[in-house]
Amino acid sequence: MSLHLSIVMPAYNEEECIHEVVETWVDLLTRQFPTENTRLIVINDGSKDRTGAILDSLKPKYPTKLEVVHTPNGGHGNAVVRGYRHAVAMGSEYVFQTDSDDQFVTDDFAKLWAKRHESHFILGYRQIRFDAPARLVITRILKFSLFLIYGTYIKDSNIPFRLINGAYLKKLLEQLPDPTPFAPNIFLAVMARKAGQKTFDIPIVHKERLTGTVSILRWKLIKVCLQSFRELAEFRLELGAKVKALKAVDVKQPVKL
Repeated sequence: MSLHLSIVMPAYNEEECIHEVVETWVDLLTRQFPTENTRLIVINDGSKDRTGAILDSLKPKYPTKLEVVHTPNGGHGNAVVRGYRHAVAMGSEYVFQTDSDDQFVTDDFAKLWAKRHESHFILGYRQIRFDAPARLVITRILKFSLFLIYGTYIKDSNIPFRLINGAYLKKLLEQLPDPTPFAPNIFLAVMARKAGQKTFDIPIVHKERLTGTVSILRWKLIKVCLQSFRELAEFRLELGAKVKALKAVDVKQPVKL
């Protein structure tokens, strides 16, 4: 059965907050879409703590709203793409992606949802970002890299707070490089922007992380940044063909209501 909306949420070692985060987002689905078929799809990315067990314990409580997919650890990017593909395979009309670390508020979802008839691909951006200083520096570097490589300015290209038309996401995934890049959300944002989608860059709240630990720090963060820059630079040669394919996509254009 097709879904009106799927929320894709990767999770890795979030035992301290996963119960509350799942309940908060399921509550949003129940309140905002009482008569629609909707689903929260959580991709447990090989968590080593009790995240998987907690998710399994919640499934009987939300049999029609919560779906848990357990996968070997492949990193955040791979988990996100698995979630996207799962949502698309279920015929989701809209796909929303967020993270499981309790740094976002559900109230901001409405800001993106209100724009769903105006674009196939909508991004939020973190007005005040509560991350480690090193991460903030890397973010600025990547933002500059996008402008340097693609001539494109996107305020928060990797933000895990985005709403995508399901049919359009399917076409985007077909153009995504293989193997999956380290930060696939950046590639999706660049392709959508270059193909003419108005991403909006809607301001949202970003909270300080109070639980868990950040898995990418110091030297690993620098290494990841260099990897992402290399992947983006290599993708530049393919972008023209990818954008051309996306512009040829027969997805019904959103209509303003």
